[in-house]
Amino acid sequence: MPRIAGHDIPDNKKINYSLRSIFGIGPHLAEEIVAKCKLNPDKRAKDLSGEEINRIQAVLDDYLVEGDLRREINDNITRLKRIQSYRGMRHNAGLPARGQRTRSNARTKRGARRTIGSITKEAASKMEEAKSAKK
Repeated sequence: MPRIAGHDIPDNKKINYSLRSIFGIGPHLAEEIVAKCKLNPDKRAKDLSGEEINRIQAVLDDYLVEGDLRREINDNITRLKRIQSYRGMRHNAGLPARGQRTRSNARTKRGARRTIGSITKEAASKMEEAKSAKK
């Protein structure tokens, strides 16, 4: 398994697709890197020579990928929280920060629904069954 940018890329995939497993590299950037390194895009990652891996690594030094990119993203979010901007407060509250509606959606951000104040239909039917069984 070739190791590029501190990350093992998949062996059996073509170079364009295996480079995408590195955080911060998408389809367009992967094609750009293969073109800059003058590699055959049909070549599999396991067939890369040491010299070709070094060329890819040298091209990747110009881009923010993996740990550096993650660190920069976290620093940006921390700065937004520290200056108490609207987006920072949304991050603190665990709510969508990009203007999405939260009245009916945002289940992944807000978590599973919890009934407050009244009881669920299932609980109500169980209570009714229990009352009728007592009589």
